[in-house]
Amino acid sequence: MAQSKYPFSYVGLDHVVLCCRDLPIMLEFYTQVLGCTLERVNGQLHHLRVGSSLIDLIPADNDIPTHNMDHFCLRLEAPDWGRISTHLTTHGIEPSSPASRYGADGVGLSIYFADPEGNQIELKGSL
Repeated sequence: MAQSKYPFSYVGLDHVVLCCRDLPIMLEFYTQVLGCTLERVNGQLHHLRVGSSLIDLIPADNDIPTHNMDHFCLRLEAPDWGRISTHLTTHGIEPSSPASRYGADGVGLSIYFADPEGNQIELKGSL
């Protein structure tokens, strides 16, 4: 393997931090709808485990915009899009139809939907 010109190499997404207007609603969404697990609470910061990565939730400061990113993408192993769509719809969420998109692991089908505060989430599998 060729040596990188950088003193680091990427493994995958480590974490995403979301500023939340309603922390209890967001915690419920990420744990009850998406199945993340609450790993650690450090003051106001809540660390949610999603595979090998974390989603960190913090209360929004009035000086911080609450939509401070376009979207984040979570890679899935062998997704069953029908079951996923049914699950999300049961929770009042209208996901997009699966479409082929490029990501860190190449081209794969993915869907988009929003969390309760309008943050866009992409769920992606590989082909």
